[in-house]
Amino acid sequence: MKSNDNHIYVIFGASGDLTKRKLVPALYSLFVQNLLPEKFTLLGVSRSQFSDAEFKIAMESAISEFKEIDDTTRIPEFIAKIHYQSIGFDDVSTYLLLKQRLEALRVENEISGNTVFYMSTPPSLYGIIPQHLASVGLNAQDDGWKRLIIEKPFGYDLESALILKDQLLKDWQEEQLFRIDHYLGKETVQNLMVTRFSNGIFEPLWNRNYIDHVEITSAESIGVEKRGGYYESSGALRDMVQNHLLQVAAITAMESPSSLEPVAIRNEILKVFQSLRPIKREDVKTNAIRGQYLSSTIKDEHIAGYREEEGVHPESVTETYAAIKFYIDNWRWGGVPFYIRSGKRLPTRVTEVVIHFKPTPHFLFSSGSVCSSCNQLVIRIQPDEGVLLKFGMKTPGAGFDVQNVNMDFHYSDLSHQRMPSAYER
Repeated sequence: MKSNDNHIYVIFGASGDLTKRKLVPALYSLFVQNLLPEKFTLLGVSRSQFSDAEFKIAMESAISEFKEIDDTTRIPEFIAKIHYQSIGFDDVSTYLLLKQRLEALRVENEISGNTVFYMSTPPSLYGIIPQHLASVGLNAQDDGWKRLIIEKPFGYDLESALILKDQLLKDWQEEQLFRIDHYLGKETVQNLMVTRFSNGIFEPLWNRNYIDHVEITSAESIGVEKRGGYYESSGALRDMVQNHLLQVAAITAMESPSSLEPVAIRNEILKVFQSLRPIKREDVKTNAIRGQYLSSTIKDEHIAGYREEEGVHPESVTETYAAIKFYIDNWRWGGVPFYIRSGKRLPTRVTEVVIHFKPTPHFLFSSGSVCSSCNQLVIRIQPDEGVLLKFGMKTPGAGFDVQNVNMDFHYSDLSHQRMPSAYER
């Protein structure tokens, strides 16, 4: 279905990795599926000095390398819609050049004033760029809507987040601001709501009476790679826990929204966050764990420790592993512990939600551990996306020995349907 809402898509930080690896390939996928307006135009903006031709070549190469869709026949058609403008992000005078370029593109392509501004920049620019856009009138909606997209992290802590919020709202209306977490665009994360609210067998069990505890894990087998500088300022807690995984926890725990409208879903997620039990200082040692991966040798290959990574201080105490136990104090979840953990250089790569149901009150069939046959619902976010239900079955033969078996669904089974990337959403 092709949209008729013609607009210009402006990416700030267009020379960066996110643009090349994720944003432009995702836009190309939408273009091939006819999900973009017919007169859609993309303007890349950054400090780097590129000509239009040079930027087009770079984006064509990026699409060829990182495309999410096999069809390459429409790459030339898509590249023709791409343009580039160099500005100084902290130089307000160059925003006048940007405004003139946008006006020229609108006239040339017969596009209205509808504009999306995507911040693919360091967070330190999240306040500066929107302020300068407003100073030259690029936030005004007289000739069409203007939307500003900001991805996490939204501030370094509560204080800086509130300062950024106030700074943005001086020049932009709330309905113009889109604070996003691309993680929520993952197919399996969105399927969490469908699993819960479209299946009558789960909702009656989705509470403190039947659920023992909930685990949410994001484990990576790689280290920080070349992101040491960024990781030094974030760590595992800020990088994954306080945004991606808390959002997943909220979707797991929230009540059914009244509709699928963003406001309705947001309100239910907010209720979960308002019900989180604060962790007191004296309880940190029993409710949180921090760790950092060390160097090692595996199969005669040296694996660098975190402090040996590029951009990392040799005496850094930044955590590369974080685990937190918390409670949601409401009627549905009172007393049920939630466990969130995330880390680098772990034995396997997996992101999943595991619902551990309570064992039967009396285990009739074996003298073994009761929990060896507890039921689990596993929602695998990556890799091998899907849903798995674990339950006990009788082992063939004499007696009543019980073994765990799996009833599972994998998205890969839907070979005729393509899994869209999170950024396409």
